[in-house]
Amino acid sequence: MNPAVRDAGNAGETEASTIRLTAAQALVRYLAAQHVVDEDGVSTVPLFGGVFAIFGHGNVAGLGEALYQHRDVLPTYRAHNEQAMAHSAIAYAKAHFRRRMMAVTTSIGPGATNLVTAAALAHVNRLPVLLLPGDIFVSRAPDPVLQQVEDFHDGGVSANDTLKPVSRYFDRIVHPAQLLSALPRAIRVLTDAALAGPVTLALPQDVQAMAYDYPRAFFEPRIVRFHAPPPSEDELDAALEALRRASRPVVIAGGGVLYSGGGFDALRRFAERHGIAVGETQAGKGALPWDHPLNAGAVGVTGASAANALAHEADCVIAVGTRLQDFTTGSNTLFAQAHVIGINANAFDALKLHATTILGDARAALDALSERLGGWQASPAWTQRARTLCGAWRETTLARTHAHGEPATQPAGALPYDADVIGAVQRSGARSPDTDIAVCAAGTLPAELHKLWRAGRPGGYHVEYGYSCMGYEIAGGLGAKLARPEREVIVFVGDGSYLMLNSEIATSVMLGAKLIVVVLDNRGYGCINRLQQACGGAPFNNLLDDCLQGPLGAPKIDFAAHARSLGAHAEHAADVGALEAALVRARAAERTSVIVIDTDPARTTDDGGWWWEVAIPEVSTREAVRNARAAYEARLAERSGRPIGNGNESDNDGHGR
Repeated sequence: MNPAVRDAGNAGETEASTIRLTAAQALVRYLAAQHVVDEDGVSTVPLFGGVFAIFGHGNVAGLGEALYQHRDVLPTYRAHNEQAMAHSAIAYAKAHFRRRMMAVTTSIGPGATNLVTAAALAHVNRLPVLLLPGDIFVSRAPDPVLQQVEDFHDGGVSANDTLKPVSRYFDRIVHPAQLLSALPRAIRVLTDAALAGPVTLALPQDVQAMAYDYPRAFFEPRIVRFHAPPPSEDELDAALEALRRASRPVVIAGGGVLYSGGGFDALRRFAERHGIAVGETQAGKGALPWDHPLNAGAVGVTGASAANALAHEADCVIAVGTRLQDFTTGSNTLFAQAHVIGINANAFDALKLHATTILGDARAALDALSERLGGWQASPAWTQRARTLCGAWRETTLARTHAHGEPATQPAGALPYDADVIGAVQRSGARSPDTDIAVCAAGTLPAELHKLWRAGRPGGYHVEYGYSCMGYEIAGGLGAKLARPEREVIVFVGDGSYLMLNSEIATSVMLGAKLIVVVLDNRGYGCINRLQQACGGAPFNNLLDDCLQGPLGAPKIDFAAHARSLGAHAEHAADVGALEAALVRARAAERTSVIVIDTDPARTTDDGGWWWEVAIPEVSTREAVRNARAAYEARLAERSGRPIGNGNESDNDGHGR
C-alpha cells in the first residue's frame, strides 16, 4: 500500500504524496479548496458558498460524515424540501452573477427526483448548480435497495437517470478514482459561460464510503478562472458590416450582459457612444438603470410600449446574452423585419433567428464592436425618437406605481392590483431602486414587475422567467439573501405559488436570513384564468370559486396565520395604505415578515405588451373558442412581417401552466 494519511482532518497528517480518503471526503475536500477572486478584484472567497443538504439513506453516512468534517470551511445548510433547496442554490448563483455557487445533496429516491424540476430551471436559465444525489449500490449486494427504481430492461438505471436530460454534465461515480477526472470537468462546466448550468454527480452510497489513495496535490487550494470565448475578428467584421448598413438599431440585453464581468458597464458605454436604445429581457433587466435616458424598458410579451415600438421599427437588433425565447421575440413577430446580430458565449443561442453571430463574452464583444465602429452612430432622428419614447415610458412607470406618493385609488368595493402593490413596496423604502432585490417567478407578477419595477442597479431584479416555475419565489428569495445579506430581499408571490412551496420560510427563520414576503391573494390562478378566457374557454379549474368542490366549498386560507406557524412575523393588509405601513415595519424587523393583501385577479396594466402564440383548438362546440380560433388564424397569417400589434386583447401575460 502506498504511504498515505488515513484521515484528512487529523492533526497528525504526515507529508506524503498521497492521502487516503473516502470518495465522499475527497469530494468535499476538493470543493472546499476551490476559490475565486472576490468582486473587489483583490481578495479571494470560496467558489462554493456552502452545501444544501437533506440527509437520508444514500447520503447521510458517506457524504454527511464528510460534510461534518469540513463544516467550518464549507457550511452545510439544512432545508425543508429538496426542490426548494436547489432553487435556493440556483438563486444564490444568479445573485452572484454566476461567479459563486452552491452544491445540493439528497438521498437516493424521492430526494433525488425532487431535484428534476430545479435542474430543468437551472438548465433553461443557464445557471450553475452542483447536484449530488445519492445513488444505489454499485455492488448490487442489497438489490433492490430501499427506494430503488428498478428498470426491467437496464440494470444500470436508477432514479438519478431522470436528471440526465436536464444536466449540462452528468456522471455516475462508480469508483473513488473517477473523482480525479469528474470533479475538474464539473468545475469547468459550472464556470464556463458557454456551458454553465446544472452538473449532476450521482454518488452510489457504497462508493461514497470507499477509501482511495488520492494525490495530495489534487486538494491544493486553487483559484478558479471563468471561461468565456473572446470574439473572433471575422465575426466582428461581419457584424460591423451589418450594423453600418443600419440606421435604426436597438439592443436587447439578456442575462449574459449581467453574467459577463463588467458587461453592464460595456452596455452603457456602447449605448451612449452610438445612440442606441436598450430593451431588457426578464433575465437582463437591471443591466441599465431604470432611469437611463436610453433604457426603453422591458421588451417582448411582457414588455414596455417604448421597447416594443423600437424593436418593431428597428432595422437591426443587437441581441446580447439572450436566448431569444418566445416572450422576448413575441413568438417571432416582434422584430421579424430586422437583421439580428447575436452576441452570445453559447453558439446555440447566438445562432437563433438566423443571426449574424459574434460568439463571445458580452463585455468583450461590445467593447470590440464599439472600438471598430468608432464615431458611428444611429440616425439622429432615430436616437431622438428613442429618447422621447424612453422618457414617456419612465413617466408611465411612475404614474402606474404612484411613485410620487399619490394614493392608489380604486372604485368602491374594488381591490388593488399588482401595480399598486409594486408601487407600495418601492415607496416603503427610501432607496428601494438602489438597494432592494425583487424576487419572483410565475403568473402575472413577472409581467407587471418586468414593466414597472424600477431597478437602479444590476442585480436588483431577480425574476426567474425562463422556466416560469411556480414555487421558486420564496426559495429563490432565500438564496438571494444568502448571497446578498446586506440588501433587502422582497419576494413577490401569488397565493398559488405560495401554496405550492412555502417551506423555506422556516429555513429563512432558522438561518436568520430575513426576507420580506408579499403574498398577493387573488384566490386562485388568476393569470391562467385570464388566458383561458382569452382563448375562448370558460372559467374553469383556475380560480377557487370555479373548481370542483365538496360540500364544504373552497377553503378560506389564512396565509398570515400559516406564515406565523413557520416562525415568521405575518399580517394581513386591508388595503394599499396598510400594506405600505406594514412594509415599513417589515423593513425594520430582524426576521422574515410575510404580508398578505387581497388583489384583483382580472386587472393588469394595459400599457405595453405584445402578441404571444397560444394554440387554439381547431374544433369546439363553444362559439367563444371558434371566435378565438379565427382570431388566432388571422394572427398566424400576419407572421410574414406585417403589423401584429401589442396583443393586449389576448392578455397573454402568463406562464405556460
